[in-house]
Amino acid sequence: MSRFADPQDPRFRAINTSIGFDYRLAPHDLDQSLAHARMLARVGILDEDELAQLERGLADVRSEIEDGRFEVNADDEDIHMAIERRLTEIVGPVGGKLHTARSRNDQVATDIALFVHERAHVARKMICELMGLLAQRAEEHLDWPMPGYTHLQRAQPVYLSHHLMAHFWRLRRDAQRFEFCAHQAQVMPLGSGALAGVNFETDRDGIAAELGFTWVAPNSLDAVSNRDFVLDYLSAAAICATHLSQLGSELVLWSSDEFAFCELPDAFASGSSIMPQKKNPDAAELLRAKAPRIVAHLTALHGVVHALPLAYNKDLQEDKEHLFDTVDTIELALNAASGMIDGVRFNRDRLAQAAGDQMLAATDVADLLVKRGVPFRQAHGVVAGLVRHSIERGVALSELSEDELAELAPSLDSAYYDVLAQSSWLESKVSAGGTAIGRVREQLEYAREILEQQASLTR
Repeated sequence: MSRFADPQDPRFRAINTSIGFDYRLAPHDLDQSLAHARMLARVGILDEDELAQLERGLADVRSEIEDGRFEVNADDEDIHMAIERRLTEIVGPVGGKLHTARSRNDQVATDIALFVHERAHVARKMICELMGLLAQRAEEHLDWPMPGYTHLQRAQPVYLSHHLMAHFWRLRRDAQRFEFCAHQAQVMPLGSGALAGVNFETDRDGIAAELGFTWVAPNSLDAVSNRDFVLDYLSAAAICATHLSQLGSELVLWSSDEFAFCELPDAFASGSSIMPQKKNPDAAELLRAKAPRIVAHLTALHGVVHALPLAYNKDLQEDKEHLFDTVDTIELALNAASGMIDGVRFNRDRLAQAAGDQMLAATDVADLLVKRGVPFRQAHGVVAGLVRHSIERGVALSELSEDELAELAPSLDSAYYDVLAQSSWLESKVSAGGTAIGRVREQLEYAREILEQQASLTR
């Protein structure tokens, strides 16, 4: 018997059915259903024999899914109904008792929370692997000078180790965001029913403990409509992908002949269909392109939940494709980034040559004047005049004569030429977080502590 007199239109089935993409929730749905059945037995809704039948039937369904033998029927709207249908085929009418004291609304929300919690931890672990590789490469290239850039123009010199560690700290924030996301997915919706709770005295705390949740949702309306933890995951992934896009962009630039700062591993590059000499940084370019894809998923889901009335609405079915594609995309991008960082080879001579541009020492010269009592803005103008004069003459700053120096910058003396000695440009940056070797060593020591802490979370 059905509420509806007419069968579903095939066009409605096409837009309404989600099993084509929510099939991947099957392991979580089976875990949840098993815990739910055991709870029903604890509170006396099922007897021991019925529980045993359901446990056996769910094990058989799990085996079919894991072995690829599970068959989806045309009437299976989603994976949750498909599992229940197959369970009932195996164990008979007792299979229909499994749905006692739950709704698909809280069932689906619980499955997604389990999925998000799992993948947030996977993303965090992958990020930490990439962080470890960046720290390792920084240690290997501790004292390699290179130019730092603003506006993609040479600005001030830094050590390559310092530059690599900048990406490390961005990723650390990404790892923290995914940790927060996992934490937010620790609130269990199951037991909230369709929206108002259920008509049975259930053991929600017991199910939560079995499934690994930390808390149970305190409000049934909020529980079935909450997708904040999905938005949290998409937001964390969008920011992380944006960081990876910036890393990828630098690798594309640095591996070009114009920069020649590094060479990417052959395993993460491709050739040209027409130009035999080409080595294209395709993986790094794709890091750039994946970011807006994930950002679009975040924006789209914000659009889905925007102004959505409580409690459950079918609109929320749209959470899954945005979530699943984001999970696949960010994990793929993190894997590729780790492969490139692990295999990239840097060109020390080319980096040093670029870092040897004396214009990069202009700020140090201005600071020399400041130390002699000249206001910084005035010092800035004096050094700008020296730069302009040297460019007009076509000579390096250190090639200006003492007479020229005396005319253009009377406050300067032979110490000016000492400042232009290349090593001083880097080692003068002694402030906390600066690029001086001692400060970089502090970063690396702190980074090792962080990596050890992160590793302990998965032990």
